[in-house]
Amino acid sequence: MTTPHVVVVMGVAGTGKTTIGPLLADRLGVPYAEADDFHPEANIAKMSAGTPLTDEDRRPWLDAIGAWAHGRAGLGGVVSCSALKRAYRDRLRAAAPDVVFVHLTGDRELIEDRMAHRQGHFMPTALLDSQFATLQPLQADETGVAVDVTGNPDEITDRAVTALDGLAG
Repeated sequence: MTTPHVVVVMGVAGTGKTTIGPLLADRLGVPYAEADDFHPEANIAKMSAGTPLTDEDRRPWLDAIGAWAHGRAGLGGVVSCSALKRAYRDRLRAAAPDVVFVHLTGDRELIEDRMAHRQGHFMPTALLDSQFATLQPLQADETGVAVDVTGNPDEITDRAVTALDGLAG
């Protein structure tokens, strides 16, 4: 299966964007990009210190992701990006109008438990509340699907592929 679309795997920290994104890219036969790699060092330092990013902090990050997505237009790709606010998704769509969102969703307890067990990631569990407070789920006029994150990564990826197939059909 391949897709000409760029798929943005979105959701709060700990939903599995970095796990599901590469699996989804592999299933779709397209390249994967990790949104964290687009952050300037100042953003990483801020998050590592437990300080939430401002919208101003996120602009260059979103623009870099949008530029990558634009460069993959018609070729397909998967990129992880929290994309918590509608305005952030609008900024990505301004750069790459045909992006499709896969919103990884799950209950706070499950996500917090997963975050507590990850190693070597700069996003502390303490920022999870701010992530949920900021989250604006996909709206009816946004091209995308919500995918529940219960189960193992293969099950979640299967649900994402099925949901994306439903969009295409």
